[in-house]
Amino acid sequence: MLIATRILTLRGESGDAEIPIRIFAPERDESMGCWKCRYAVEWPAGKFESQGYGEDAVQAIVIAFQKISAELYTSDEHKSGRLGWNEPGDGYGFPMAKPTRDLAAGHDKEFY
Repeated sequence: MLIATRILTLRGESGDAEIPIRIFAPERDESMGCWKCRYAVEWPAGKFESQGYGEDAVQAIVIAFQKISAELYTSDEHKSGRLGWNEPGDGYGFPMAKPTRDLAAGHDKEFY
């Protein structure tokens, strides 16, 4: 079940494109013996889908958010400087895992 969507904007010469990020409700993964939280980033080149795993639903959500952040900050779209949430360069509003915090920009650098 979809529980949240965030829309980023990719600015381009021929106009802006929406980049939806969809987050789904955590669910028990019996085959892994833990919880997972699925998410999707809909890039112009195609949808990227993954999940975060955790001991409980909360940890699965946190890890999914950290993975989303890593996906965004390591993307060519971010590196081009054309990807933004509210304003370009202000960050994306997802908590970051410690190893990726040096990539943070804008408000993400300040708060995460």
